Amino acid sequence: MLSLSLEIGLGKSPNIIFFISDDVSWNDYGCYGNAGARTPHIDRLAANGMQFTNAYLTASSCSPSRASIVTGRYPHNNGKAAELHLPIADHLPWLPEVLREKGYYTALSGKNHMKRENPLETPPFDDISSGRVEGNRGGHANWLRVTQERPIDQPFFFWFASNDAHRAWEADNEWDDALYGPKIDPAAVVVPPFLIDSDKTRGDLASYYNEVTRFDHFIGVVVGELKAQGVLDDTLIFVLSDNGRPFPRAKTRMHDSGMKTALVAHWPNGISDGGVSDRLVSVIDLAPTAIEVAGGKAGATFQGVSLVPLFYNREKRIRNYAFSEHNWHDYEALGRSVRSETHLYIVNDRPEKAWQGPADSVRSDSHLELQRALKEQALDNAQNDVFLAPRPLVEFYDTKKDPHQLNNLAGNSKLSKTEAKLAAILKKWRLQTGDSIPEHISTDEFHRETGVRVVQNGAFRGETPGESKGASSINRRGPR
Repeated sequence: MLSLSLEIGLGKSPNIIFFISDDVSWNDYGCYGNAGARTPHIDRLAANGMQFTNAYLTASSCSPSRASIVTGRYPHNNGKAAELHLPIADHLPWLPEVLREKGYYTALSGKNHMKRENPLETPPFDDISSGRVEGNRGGHANWLRVTQERPIDQPFFFWFASNDAHRAWEADNEWDDALYGPKIDPAAVVVPPFLIDSDKTRGDLASYYNEVTRFDHFIGVVVGELKAQGVLDDTLIFVLSDNGRPFPRAKTRMHDSGMKTALVAHWPNGISDGGVSDRLVSVIDLAPTAIEVAGGKAGATFQGVSLVPLFYNREKRIRNYAFSEHNWHDYEALGRSVRSETHLYIVNDRPEKAWQGPADSVRSDSHLELQRALKEQALDNAQNDVFLAPRPLVEFYDTKKDPHQLNNLAGNSKLSKTEAKLAAILKKWRLQTGDSIPEHISTDEFHRETGVRVVQNGAFRGETPGESKGASSINRRGPR
């Protein structure tokens, strides 16, 4: 097969940008139907490109998710990087390194949160900048500079990673109406059924949406510069997040509120069948896609599949299943899931523990409101799920009929064949990719009820999933 650039007659490799938000759920952009969100620049990219409505992360946890995206591998196949803050195995190639070999100039600006066991003499990106300047910690302060100062004789790959919308909220304090428009009205936000609809929760959500709006603004700044340079049409842009919003029953969860991501693709010279695609995709598919459009072929270590066929036919099916995992993130945890286009199947290997969310979420007003209602015995089943312990060993949902995954259908005789099939697929994936259940898993670093740090010098970090089976050297993709 000819390289994509030759097929579409570009005569050169396209530029590529990944815009990655921090802790933003899939339905927190206007183009995904959220009337309380204000994201005009992302919405415009979606309207003129592709919008994926069935895109999933491999981990709802910052560094494991980012590591998975940059290597195109499942977290437990990345070595110790299966868990938060830990490094990617040295021998695994990163996407920017592969693109650099194809002649690309590569830059990371903003949140990094990725590292190797032993840093190489040559960093994986040609330019790495934090994107933090006085008065703006959002991670996007250098995006415009990087875009303007790039070498003009090379195609480029930019990893533009915002700190928005990670707690603690910062956009409120440096808000500029002239840049971002008015702040989000708490009365306009959409409160999901697993949170308490109160003034404090709405205020918490409004501050969060202000962060999302700021992320959108800086995407618009870069897109405007690309237009001014005359290279927007030759640039493949992806907009996504690393995990769900930092609220109870979202970030670190296996459910869609934590593991589903918005995914927008924009490339006027490369996407011939734009619009909305409901085909199942995984974020490990992004690296193989970037390598293919650059005229290469993803090597054996990349476990994802290219999205390029969808650029020509948005109804094309490239995978039947998407897999995700939940490992240590502030607290002990071990869960696995498989999704089809209609159902979600979850196995919990640490069912005795609650899935209350990360420590910063536990300290939030939204979580405190849930705790208040718990004391008053005023929680419904959806809200009480935040505190549920022990949890079910198995959860099984019809994601079409139950988009919030509130009705666990595990054991339902009418759906036994579907449940059994997904259970078998998940078991096969775990076996083929070298997943494992460590005997001594990392311990809690924070108090589960207060979110206060209880281990001052770092929690005990034990064996990570897949480590005992050498999973970082296993390249099998599992069922697809």
